[in-house]
Amino acid sequence: DRSHPAVEKRSFESTDGTSVDAFFYYPIGYESGKRYPTILWLHGGPASQFDFAFSDTAQLFAANGYAVILPNPRGSVGYGEAFAKGTVAAWGEKDVEDVLAAVDHGIDIGLVDGDRLGVGGWSYGGILTNYVITQTSRCKAASSGASLGLVPANYGHDQYQLMYELEFGLPWENRERWDRLSPFWSVEKISTPTLWMGGDLDWNVPIINSEQMYLAMKRLGRETQLVVYPDEHHGISRPSFVRDRYDRWLEWFDRYLK
Repeated sequence: DRSHPAVEKRSFESTDGTSVDAFFYYPIGYESGKRYPTILWLHGGPASQFDFAFSDTAQLFAANGYAVILPNPRGSVGYGEAFAKGTVAAWGEKDVEDVLAAVDHGIDIGLVDGDRLGVGGWSYGGILTNYVITQTSRCKAASSGASLGLVPANYGHDQYQLMYELEFGLPWENRERWDRLSPFWSVEKISTPTLWMGGDLDWNVPIINSEQMYLAMKRLGRETQLVVYPDEHHGISRPSFVRDRYDRWLEWFDRYLK
């Protein structure tokens, strides 16, 4: 049925030889031998996974001419305890290597146009997006939803105090670790045009993170935009806002990748 994209689950090796899986969506109207603009879409959690369930976001992008990669990097569940603990107190390290390895695999199989690569996600997917764009300039567009910037700014404000203390230690005792985990301190390294999004009532990953990352990029003269959805929490639920977010994703990626 050509109204739905072909989807393949593929395995490949990451930088250190670890086997990683990802789902590769072929765009509607795919022609063999042709490379396509690609969106690397990252899941939340990080203790979550992409699986064989219907993905409205991947379907949206594939229906609009994009190849889509949904990777399960270190930190994902479903691959054993050691794999799931691969990002404990090490956010933005092995998981960045894993998702970029997924892109390289897509290039190797002839699907991905490495010069037209976008990245995005929501919650930890947005956080991982931040780590990607502060560590590489490979992506030509990014959409970071409900993500972290200056991690200590969330201490005492969001809902993760016990998790922070167990995983990172207290911020005043482990300042170097907390700073290393904060994409805000690497904002100067971002050259990727980035769309920041979130709900103004989000107590899970508060909107202050997106506001600060956006303002820093504006101050640096970088291409960026901030969208805040009123009366919305960590997820976007009002139907008109759901549609608006879809439209904004497509407009942003189309602008820089097509």
